[in-house]
Amino acid sequence: MVRKSVLLFFVVFQLSCSQSKKVDTTSYVCPPCNLSCDTILFKGPGKCPHCKMTLIPQQKLPTAPGLTLNEVVLETGSGLFVIDGGFRKEKTIRIHYYKPKNFSVTSPVVLVIPGSGRNGNDYRDAWIEKAEHYGVLVLSPEYSEKHYPEFWSYNLAGMIADVKFNPERTAMTGFTINNDPKSWLFHDFDRIFDLVKNKLQLQAQFYDLFGHSAGGQVLHRFAIFNPDNKANRILASNSGWYTVPTDEKDFPVGLEGSKQSANDTDFSSKLIVFLGEKDDANETRGDLRHTPELDAQGLHRLARGKHFYSESKKIAATLQKEFNWRLEIIPDVGHDFRKMSEAAADFLYASPGSPR
Repeated sequence: MVRKSVLLFFVVFQLSCSQSKKVDTTSYVCPPCNLSCDTILFKGPGKCPHCKMTLIPQQKLPTAPGLTLNEVVLETGSGLFVIDGGFRKEKTIRIHYYKPKNFSVTSPVVLVIPGSGRNGNDYRDAWIEKAEHYGVLVLSPEYSEKHYPEFWSYNLAGMIADVKFNPERTAMTGFTINNDPKSWLFHDFDRIFDLVKNKLQLQAQFYDLFGHSAGGQVLHRFAIFNPDNKANRILASNSGWYTVPTDEKDFPVGLEGSKQSANDTDFSSKLIVFLGEKDDANETRGDLRHTPELDAQGLHRLARGKHFYSESKKIAATLQKEFNWRLEIIPDVGHDFRKMSEAAADFLYASPGSPR
């Protein structure tokens, strides 16, 4: 239905243009609807393919949103562009970027995945000083709650659906597993990189990834469930809980019931479990889920990260698999995405041989 609506819009628009000698150069927008499509410009009248509202001329709004869907423009400094969803085109993803003054076509690229607040602008800003120092292009995708609701659409990348809770909403009582990889978020990261690489004619063939808290959950699952990617180093930072690559526990705590098996897992990838030393039982920032299954991983994030790493290493050894995953613990830092971002930038780009 969405595709038909979009197709109908373009057909009507093209017919109206061909039947008139006067070309309509007015930009159109949807009336404010509290969705990310509020910021998108359209080239003609019709229906918004995202919220289905009738588009109006841009000048009828008191403030122009100023962004055109899928128009990738990166000026020096901070900025924003909007692309459509990879699997569901009616959804949109806002990409907050920082392009340093010393940017060149040889600059490295890092995708920064926000926590549960989905605040890509703040996560982008946390990298600005280091981006200038190391000449790194920063891209931070923002997945709105409207289009990607709750933790199963984001932390779990859409791999479960139809979630049910107990009356207190403290634990899941049921869900279905979505084993269609095309519908998961993971494919967006290569797509975002390719869009920017082509636009800026970058020489980079790979990109780095950093995600904190919920973003860390996204990234360790990205390494497990989407091994065929263009990511180089994957820093999963201070995750609240983990999917351990074992067939002995049910998904999402383990792999049983999912499309993946322990034997399918690529332990040779450059996944770094990136933990704050003080993200322990004394840390009060952020929300931490507690269930018997999750508490078996540990009672705080530091313990759970160590558990994930050690269990993964044992599983790889049992399967006689090459194991390149690393554990890095950052001294004197708790659940603080800004300090972890600074540490991540130094880890990735200050070591000998890293691009500057």
